Order: sequence, then structure tokens, then C-alpha cells
Amino acid sequence: MPVLNELFVYPVKSCAGIALKRATLLETGLEHDRHWMITEPSGAMLTQRAHPRMALIRTAFADDSLVLDAPGMPTLRTPLRAEALVDPKPLRTTVWRDTFDALDTGEETAQWCSTFLDMPARLTRFAPQVRRVVDETWTAPLSTHTRFADGFPLLVMSQASLDDLNARLVAKGAPAIPANRFRPNLVVGGLDAYEEDFVGEMRIGEAQLKLVKLCSRCPMPTIDQDTGAADPAWPHEPLDTMSAYRASEQMGGKLTFGKNAIVLAGEGMALHVGQDVEAEIDF
Repeated sequence: MPVLNELFVYPVKSCAGIALKRATLLETGLEHDRHWMITEPSGAMLTQRAHPRMALIRTAFADDSLVLDAPGMPTLRTPLRAEALVDPKPLRTTVWRDTFDALDTGEETAQWCSTFLDMPARLTRFAPQVRRVVDETWTAPLSTHTRFADGFPLLVMSQASLDDLNARLVAKGAPAIPANRFRPNLVVGGLDAYEEDFVGEMRIGEAQLKLVKLCSRCPMPTIDQDTGAADPAWPHEPLDTMSAYRASEQMGGKLTFGKNAIVLAGEGMALHVGQDVEAEIDF
């Protein structure tokens, strides 16, 4: 039977994630996932696509704080709860085609981000009262919302898919890569390679997910999350290898890996590594 192998949250969009043994499921995804985002002073998002050093910003939770660390930088803390911010100022932010008000977390965090990235930057917090609706092209007739994620509350990937890709990489002499290159929230064992492409609904305990859209991949999987740069010997992997077999007709020829999901039921439930997973193929 399929089983939940790994759980990841990425508190700050495009910065390092955290592997968890247990995580609370919300309608917007896993608790604390992409609740923060580094932006230009104008509010435009910054991501690893243009700033791969963001991978080196490590995140952790401690004493009701989000903790940030990066090479050569002092440890930075900011409150986990938006309500604990001191006099936060609204900042109009943009994630792709969505523009909405977020909360600026202040001058200390802005200076920290600006120094590390060597450019003016702010750290914003998603405002709890804001509802950023997921593209209903993929969810209709359902409507749901998310935080600073690219577009959907969750990304689901099977371990067998990663194993198959790594076998192809190793066969050509390239190094295998870890799951964090694809930034999944849930890694499921016990499915066949790429079986997640055809899963419609997934149950994990009392939680029920709907897998709604194949995840098209940008160049971010080429960035080594430990170094904040592409492998100089294999700078275009794994996309070069994926181009031979993961171009999706459904997605206009884009390369896909993993599948985006929304939450149908189970808000407030705890997911934990080792939990049984029921996957229903969508015919």
C-alpha cells in the first residue's frame, strides 16, 4: 500500500525547506508553508529562478519564531504569528498574475535580506485576512485558496518517479538528485513511477486531497539546494534528461514532474510520515 515517505514545508518562498515528521494540514496547504516571501521594495517577488543564492537561506521554527540563517549572516528571527508583528505596514505584493496586500515584517528583516542578496529586498508575511484564490480553471466547480505558493496549496510527488529519474541520470554519468530539487510537500512511496500523473483523489487518514494539475517545471530543479548554484559539470540537469520523456501534451509541451493538489477535507488534521495513503486513479 502507498505510504507517506516525506513531508516538507518551505516557510519562505524560494528559500530552503524543512523536512518534518508531522505537519498540520490547512485549506491553504501545510501549516507555515510559503507564509513568507522575499520581495523587491516594490513588492515584486524574488525567487531562485533569478536569485539562486536564496537556496542558502535556511529556515527553522523555534520559540514561536521563524528563524533564518545564511552563510556569513547573523541569525534572524521574526514572529510566526502575523498578530505578533509590531505595527506591520501593508505592502502590495505580486505573485505571478496575482496582486494583493501582504505585511512588511520591518526594517531589521529587510536589512538582513538586502545584505545577503546584495540588493534592496523586503521580507513580507502573508496577511491572514487575504484570500488568494487558486486558478479555478483547474479546480472548478470547487474554489479554494493558497498563500505565496506559485499557484496551489500542495505539490505531491512519488518516490518511484524520483528513483526512475535518478536511474536515468546515473546511466548517463550525472549525479542523482534529492527530492528537494522539486520542492514537493508530500513524497509518497509505493506508487509506480509517474502514477501520480493519473491520480485524481488521495486519502491520508481523514484528509482528502484532489490532484488537479501536472506541475510544469521551470529551471529551478537545476539549482543544487546545498550550494545555491547549478552543478558546473551538469548545469542543465535534470531538465535535459527530462526533456526526452517528460514533455506533456496536456501542458503544451512543458516538462512536468509531480502534481499540484488542493484540500477537499481534513483541515486541521495532522499528517505524519509513515501514514498509509489511498490513491484513486482518475479515469
